[in-house]
Amino acid sequence: MNGWGMIQGTVDKADEDRYRVLVEAVTDYAIYMLDRSGTVTSWNAGAERFKGYSASEIIGQHFSCFYTEEDREAGLPSRTLETAARDGKFETEGWRVRRDGTPFWAHVVVDPILDPSGKLTGFAKVTRDLTERKKAEEEIRKNQEQFQRLVQGVTDYAIYMLDPEGVITSWNSGAERIKGYSADEIIGKHFSQFYTPEDRERGSPQSALEIAAREGRVEREGWRIRKDGTAFWSHVVIDAIRHE
Repeated sequence: MNGWGMIQGTVDKADEDRYRVLVEAVTDYAIYMLDRSGTVTSWNAGAERFKGYSASEIIGQHFSCFYTEEDREAGLPSRTLETAARDGKFETEGWRVRRDGTPFWAHVVVDPILDPSGKLTGFAKVTRDLTERKKAEEEIRKNQEQFQRLVQGVTDYAIYMLDPEGVITSWNSGAERIKGYSADEIIGKHFSQFYTPEDRERGSPQSALEIAAREGRVEREGWRIRKDGTAFWSHVVIDAIRHE
């Protein structure tokens, strides 16, 4: 949206009108204009669809009405315009408020509009509703927290995470009980130290990771070593973790 100010200064009125018609027809994005003080001066169909205001209701109102009360008290609307004017763009994500008072998670871009001489005449604001994505992210976060609490409470199994190289990145209470290391002692160490010297020399730790990476899982039984040097017979499962 950086080109709006220059379009007004360099194209003929027919092209400008066609551009305005295109913007007004967009429904997936709220695209609207503000004057220098932040008063709404134009309003497209997308803005009406997910903010809930008709053009006749909102044009002439200050754009701060879209912000939460906390953000207004913190001065976020004015800082948004100040940053856009100073830096040439303002971009962020955060909660905004619809006409009916319901919040939605928004991706917001604000561009300053300059006349041909470089004077600030207003702002172009583009908002996208990302509420569903935000809800999905929150659900994933909650599930991860619940899983971590569940894992940490397990004492009959050593459950821990490794990075792709085999370095330990998490450690549950069962791992501490069975292997004898506290989380502070073992996180950041390589998991090969749980293997016998003979298995390390044979490359068993690296082989296990390679098989898990290739096939998705490796399952074995064998001797492992505790912190105090005592050996125990273990059933081991390593699952590969892949990002979607």
